[in-house]
Amino acid sequence: MSADQRPVTEVAAGILLDEQGRYLLGQRPAGKPYAGYWEVPGGKIEKGESVFQALKRELQEELGIEIESSEELTVLEHDYPHAYVRLHVSVIRQWSGTPQGCEGQALSWELLGAKTPSVEPLLPAAWPMLESLKDLLP
Repeated sequence: MSADQRPVTEVAAGILLDEQGRYLLGQRPAGKPYAGYWEVPGGKIEKGESVFQALKRELQEELGIEIESSEELTVLEHDYPHAYVRLHVSVIRQWSGTPQGCEGQALSWELLGAKTPSVEPLLPAAWPMLESLKDLLP
């Protein structure tokens, strides 16, 4: 089946940016496609949900935080062997709570100014997200 015939999975991805100029990556847990790879937190947008509602739900489930707002960064598509995804990427600067791996995943705060993240491997779709993030900031 060609990419244009595959169903599109809509995904909300949230790049948490803290006051020290760092962003958060999470490691995909065992049992999921690409287990062990690092990604921007988020997940599938459920029927009837907005991107923000999906981000709010997913980041509560994954990280135990409550986000207050988000700003759209980019929308991109990626064709993985297991799914064709449309990623709605947002930047999140304000949240309450301390991010923790509620699903047993490791977390890593990364310096925005670094050439590459300190953790690897990164999910292929994460690279264009991080490039868009760097373009956004001074």
